[in-house]
Amino acid sequence: MTKLVTEMLKGTLEGIVLATLSGRPAYGYEITAELREQGFSDIAEGTIYALLIRVEKRGLVDVEKVSSEKGPPRKVYSLNAQGREYLEEFWRTWSFLTERLERLREGGG
Repeated sequence: MTKLVTEMLKGTLEGIVLATLSGRPAYGYEITAELREQGFSDIAEGTIYALLIRVEKRGLVDVEKVSSEKGPPRKVYSLNAQGREYLEEFWRTWSFLTERLERLREGGG
């Protein structure tokens, strides 16, 4: 991943993870694996876990500990109502930015 992609991803990764959780609850490794399948191959698992802690503290997700056959219980994250509102705002903002950027690219200033 180039430095520019990494920098741009930092500003959008929270929305990307919440969008992933909007489909179904998941634990950290599942989220990382799904993002890698989507082409975000260089995202470190630690980055996702740190982000999940932040969104949990901000009240955007609910967390349930689910027992695991392979060790300690896993934290399964699900998007709650506050997280859905935040995600809607993220998509509105994304649309606003992409429309303006597309105009700039086409020379419309």
